[in-house]
Amino acid sequence: MAERNFKFIKSGKVRDIYESEATNELLIVASDRISAFDCILPTPISGKGVLLTQLSNHWFRATAHIIKNHIVVENPTGINIKTQYNDLPERSVIVKKAKMLPIEAIVRGYITGSGLKEYQKTGSICGIKLEPGLVESQKLKEPIFTPSTKAAVGEHDENIPFEEAVKLLGKDMAQKVRDVSLKLYKFAADYAEKVGIIIADTKFEFGTIDGELIIIDELFTPDSSRFWPKDSYVPGKSQPSYDKQYVRDYLSGLNWDKRPPAPSLPNEVVEQTRLKYTEAVKRLCK
Repeated sequence: MAERNFKFIKSGKVRDIYESEATNELLIVASDRISAFDCILPTPISGKGVLLTQLSNHWFRATAHIIKNHIVVENPTGINIKTQYNDLPERSVIVKKAKMLPIEAIVRGYITGSGLKEYQKTGSICGIKLEPGLVESQKLKEPIFTPSTKAAVGEHDENIPFEEAVKLLGKDMAQKVRDVSLKLYKFAADYAEKVGIIIADTKFEFGTIDGELIIIDELFTPDSSRFWPKDSYVPGKSQPSYDKQYVRDYLSGLNWDKRPPAPSLPNEVVEQTRLKYTEAVKRLCK
């Protein structure tokens, strides 16, 4: 494609955002940064941005029959920005600019993470009462929609009941987000299980263009989802994973209060994380 000029706007936890000077479009570049506990770690995972971008693109294509997405151009070339990356096209997308919704849409098919902690205290997750006696990593009878707030970098998201999402979005939009989130999760969970991966839970970002709901940001990646190998799944304990839970587990073993600045990762953790992400992409993009 012809050379296109973009100007830098901001950096998120993982992605750098640029704006086109000529069109109402954004350039999103997935860096090799990794975050955990809502903190950006100082140690990058080499090639991670490429893996995230290619897997997200795969899912955006595969779910286009469920909901429209923001993608305009995959793997764009001729981009005029200063960058440290030699593989810029493979870690970039050009997207339509959308108005982002002020919640994260989370779907849980299994009980783990913050959902497990909340359930152990209250018997519920985000106000949804669950049957007693559930154990860690157990599959739920039906996936549940459990939205959360969108925290600033370095702060923690908070689970909220659906009624709070209604206050933030309005009843009709909240119901649309819930319904399409559950539909997306069920589609991807069925797909992934056929290649030996359990999607335990995932989070989505939504936006609107002229009032129409679309899916944005990333989709079913190891950064936004918990991926467990199906062949070793046993409820009642934590599971091995193809996602950044490995990094969270390492950090949880340190004397760190989960506030910035985050500690560096040793080479072994970096390499194992890279291999886990690579395996997930290889399986899911067959």
